[in-house]
Amino acid sequence: MTRRVLVARLDSAGDVLISGPAIRAVAAQPDVEVTVLAGPQGAAAARLLPGVDRVLTWAAPWIVDPAPAVSDARLDELAELLADVDPEEAVILTSFHQSPLPLALLLRLAGVVRITGASVDYAGSLLDVRLRPGETLDEDQPEPERARRIAEAAGFASPAGDDGRLAVEPGEAARAAAVALLAETVGGAPFVVVHPGAAVPSRAWSVDRNRETVEALASAGWIVVVTGAAAEAPLARAVAGRVGVDLSGRTDLGVLAVVLERAAAVVTGNTGPAHLAAAVGTPVVSLFSPVVPASRWAPYGVPVVLLGDQSAACRGSRARECPVAGHPCLTGVTAADAAEAVTRLAGRPGRHGLEEATRASSAPLRTRPLTTAGASRPIESEEAAR
Repeated sequence: MTRRVLVARLDSAGDVLISGPAIRAVAAQPDVEVTVLAGPQGAAAARLLPGVDRVLTWAAPWIVDPAPAVSDARLDELAELLADVDPEEAVILTSFHQSPLPLALLLRLAGVVRITGASVDYAGSLLDVRLRPGETLDEDQPEPERARRIAEAAGFASPAGDDGRLAVEPGEAARAAAVALLAETVGGAPFVVVHPGAAVPSRAWSVDRNRETVEALASAGWIVVVTGAAAEAPLARAVAGRVGVDLSGRTDLGVLAVVLERAAAVVTGNTGPAHLAAAVGTPVVSLFSPVVPASRWAPYGVPVVLLGDQSAACRGSRARECPVAGHPCLTGVTAADAAEAVTRLAGRPGRHGLEEATRASSAPLRTRPLTTAGASRPIESEEAAR
């Protein structure tokens, strides 16, 4: 008999991607049908995850920014989605600062019998299995592992042989489209991706620094591909300049996954594409603003060089707009820093460098915490794979 399980992750594409190992754990159990309830920003990522049978999209008023109004119509929309799937149980995946209780209430009203989540607040009859962050759930761990702990508490342990890394399945159509796009733009040459966009301004590196990085990498002999959504085309054009290859607006998430998979390294901030790169095994130079902890949110399971002053005054603020004049946590990072980090991860362009990049993305990874190179300099922590 099929068990209908709803896994909810209502925020961004990156948040959904890091929930992939937990979702695989649910899907690995016998006779389980997995439906993912995602927000508008995360639904496309959910469709790439192994083990997902169906994706529902709903904008939660307590998650989406700007927040949609709470109305009978919006709540009825969710009720209709759930009625069509009729889940027997639900696993609500949240980050450390989010509560599962608003969704748990709506799921309970929709007739979901068993609900699991992690809540600091008393959950009463809203949760059947409640983890207590900081007590029964360690908060000082990478977010993919946190999500797996929640799934385990619900009775869905990762199967033997699952290494717990992020993974996606772009599909043959996306793979063919990406191969054609890369053949048109870079040929067979090794390349590096620079992704300058960020949904949250406090996590963005400046346009000038991104452009200077493209120029530095091009001067070092790399072909540099600049990616971005269609809405980010002006930014991507400015960053690509005359030496970069601008692919903005030409890749959906599946095609972008294949482009990142074929790159020697990716330079980006704490963004969805950073986690997408991790999901396809590509090393990441992470321009990481410490508004959230890197120990929880840095790209997971791949070689990483983390750049950014993690002791900056904005540390742990979760600010969307930088609260410190001049954005000092990232402005201290130079294009030379980023280019050097690419060399550390991917070698140098040409046949030898491409071989080094392949080894870096496939070799067994050391497990160790992030380390600080000095309070006055950005953190440069190599192979920060957990």
